[in-house]
Amino acid sequence: MIDVGDKIPDFSLSDDQGNVVTNRDLKGQKYILYFYPKDLTPGCVNEAVCFDAVLDEFHDLGYKVYGVNKDTPELHREFIERYHLRFRLLSDPEGEFIEKMGMWQEKKNFGKTYYGVARSTFIVDEEGVVVKVYHKVKPVEHAQEVLRELN
Repeated sequence: MIDVGDKIPDFSLSDDQGNVVTNRDLKGQKYILYFYPKDLTPGCVNEAVCFDAVLDEFHDLGYKVYGVNKDTPELHREFIERYHLRFRLLSDPEGEFIEKMGMWQEKKNFGKTYYGVARSTFIVDEEGVVVKVYHKVKPVEHAQEVLRELN
């Protein structure tokens, strides 16, 4: 699992428009990578809308925001359009980057065990080094928590 002080593994992921974003493209920029389970589900909608609500404040601090999961660029586009999101969602349909980050984890819900994307956030500096990690976040409170700490 990637932790504070580690470099972000190489990635090349498509956004909702099919544009490719790589960690090399982001060198020299600070960014927030938040991993979430599934587009258009209640908790993930809450988390995305909350990140979007404070997006200008993240930008003022010099951070871009990217959401990552296994959904397709087409589903990301629907999610963005339906909720008027102003940041990019990145698609990792094979889960390779998600696994490299340690975000493909065993979960339990109503007594059922399965694997899915862990709800976690990584704050990354201009050199691609993780400076803060948040695990098991609460969707509605999380964006504000990150913003408070970055301020």
